Amino acid sequence: MAGNYNICLDVGGTKVLGAIFDEKDKIIYRLKKRSKSGGSESADVEKVIIDVVEEMIRESGIDRKKLNAVASCAPGVIDQEKGIVLFTPNLPWRDYDMAASMRKQFGVPFYVGNDVNLGVLGEYHFGAGRGYQNIVGFFVGTGMGGGLILNGELYTGHLFKAAEYGHMILDPEGPLCNCGQRGCLEAFSSKQGMSAYIRQQVGRGRESLMADAVKEGVFRSKKLVKALEAGDKVAMEAVDRACHWLAVATGNMINTFSPDLILYGGGVIEAMGDLFLEKILAEVDRYCMPQIRSTVDIKTASLGDDSILYGDLAMIKGMK
Repeated sequence: MAGNYNICLDVGGTKVLGAIFDEKDKIIYRLKKRSKSGGSESADVEKVIIDVVEEMIRESGIDRKKLNAVASCAPGVIDQEKGIVLFTPNLPWRDYDMAASMRKQFGVPFYVGNDVNLGVLGEYHFGAGRGYQNIVGFFVGTGMGGGLILNGELYTGHLFKAAEYGHMILDPEGPLCNCGQRGCLEAFSSKQGMSAYIRQQVGRGRESLMADAVKEGVFRSKKLVKALEAGDKVAMEAVDRACHWLAVATGNMINTFSPDLILYGGGVIEAMGDLFLEKILAEVDRYCMPQIRSTVDIKTASLGDDSILYGDLAMIKGMK
């Protein structure tokens, strides 16, 4: 007999967020921990995942015997059927059999899918995407992910590899991306892309309140918000640049798919969604056909940090 509780995880480039769902699909406990994604071994992040799950079980007081399943996202190319993380640009995982490792650890079924696929799936079933049949989702965080709902179903393509349009090439001579290509949307518009731009400008002698925040990696979204509030010009340039390329990419996706909805989510959007949305809306019409644009809604995710967690839950339940 299936248990009463499901544990869902959002594993990102800098954090692991976990939640316990009860039998009514309500979150009854949550926990967030920083991860050291710069480690050279998959075990570095795996340990944080295990710690989060074990601490949630312990601190929530749920009966471990009533645990039904654990599900997680991973940022990158996933063989969802086998539970193998084939490649992720922002974590040290290559051909990592995450499902087998975690099933052995927790003793219950374990599911894994692409992070933004699951984020869009969560919004489709439980959030801002309800009522739409064709959704293009951009999730802006440490990296940049994409997710597609086409004709009412999550589209994952051949062997679950579709919707990596965070790595569409916008400028072949642009900045280097962690995927190995140049000029990807992620290299411009993610926290990594914005951090790299700020580091470049500081290296040229310009002053920025973000200098320390990006010295050895990506900034925390709250730091960027404070810098913008203080009128930091370099930080604003990084945001303007990110939103410009997001507008270009959005226009391309509107022309390609004619969706009902363009949806923006992820940690950066959660922290400053209105600002990003305003800047994107100010430009996007330049990059798509007006006859197609006129039938597309554009808005931010409504579940915030929980989008992917609800997508995990949908995956456990077999929702498409």
